[in-house]
Amino acid sequence: MASIRDLKKDLNYVLGEVIQQALDWENAKPDADHKESQKIIDDAVDLFDTLTARIYQNKGQNSQAHFKQIADDLLEKGNALLDRVIAL
Repeated sequence: MASIRDLKKDLNYVLGEVIQQALDWENAKPDADHKESQKIIDDAVDLFDTLTARIYQNKGQNSQAHFKQIADDLLEKGNALLDRVIAL
C-alpha cells in the first residue's frame, strides 16, 4: 500500500497539472472566453478539498481499501478534468 504521504503528493501533482494546463490554455488564448477554464479550475480545487478531507476521515475502516478508493477516485475524476481541458 502506498503511504498517505504518497497519496497526498499524487493528489497535489495530478490536480496541480490540471490547473496548470487550464492556465496555459488561458495564456495561449487571451481573447477566448475563460469561463469554462475557470470552471475546470474551480472543480479541481473542489476535488482537492474533497479528497483531502476523505484522507483524514478513515475511522476504524480498512485503511488499505479506504486509500485505494481515494486513489481510484483521483484517477477517474482527474482524467475527466484533463479531458475537459483538452476539449477546450
